[in-house]
Amino acid sequence: MKFFYAFERKYSRYAIPNLMYYIVILYAVGLAVYVVNPMMYWRIYGNYLCLDGRAILHGQIWRLATFLIFPPSFGSFRFTSIFFGIIALFMYHSLGQTLESVWGSFRFNVFFFMGMLAQGLACLLGYLIFKQDWMLTTGFLNSSIFLAFAMYFPDVQFLLFFVLPVKAKWLAVAECAVYLYSFVFGTNADRCELLVSLANILLFFLMTRNYKRYAPGEIKRKKQFKKEIKIMPKGSTRHRCAVCGRTELDGVELEFRYCSKCEGNYEYCQDHLYTHKHVKKDEE
Repeated sequence: MKFFYAFERKYSRYAIPNLMYYIVILYAVGLAVYVVNPMMYWRIYGNYLCLDGRAILHGQIWRLATFLIFPPSFGSFRFTSIFFGIIALFMYHSLGQTLESVWGSFRFNVFFFMGMLAQGLACLLGYLIFKQDWMLTTGFLNSSIFLAFAMYFPDVQFLLFFVLPVKAKWLAVAECAVYLYSFVFGTNADRCELLVSLANILLFFLMTRNYKRYAPGEIKRKKQFKKEIKIMPKGSTRHRCAVCGRTELDGVELEFRYCSKCEGNYEYCQDHLYTHKHVKKDEE
């Protein structure tokens, strides 16, 4: 959407680079406190840090950020929580860094902070509509990161139980099946959190999607391009993004442009055209 591109050009300089690094630090702090004293962790988190609609409406707005101290894969058994918690920290750091390298820092910031606000909105809706105090955690926020990763890299393989290789797209399908079960048989908190989180993912992709490719002229250009690409030597490409390295072989929807502000022959995809650092000859 045009308004998002204008918003990106105006405020992209305020993006936090390597955002997932700082988020993982918060996860690690929560995991460390739990390891030292589980009872103290639950008492502090439940009373002062978690998402609580009543408390937020009474001025405790810091809870919209401090709920991030709840680490992913937090099980009920001490050894299981520590072991899988550490594995999850490395995994989500990798997923977040990969998405940031593809989208750019600004778009990843928008995606993550929208997810945070979605969690807070779900908590407020629970209090205002259902008159219930829900303690929502980072579960659906982390799941949205994985789903976004699976949408961009469906064929990346994960080792399930450290042995069985499974592609990201099938893990995403399984996760969506769990979501469906939670929506049908879960609580009001599960349903509300799920709907708000999925709405956040859809809204982000609608805002960042380039609808120009649906224009008749663009469709004709792509058909012509497909005809030309068939006669090219196998493995050769016409375009390559100078930031993420993607080419036209990574998706027919990708568009590439040269930057007029960069000194040299530098080409960028639509995700990095406005977010890259301009190259000067004296910096090469």
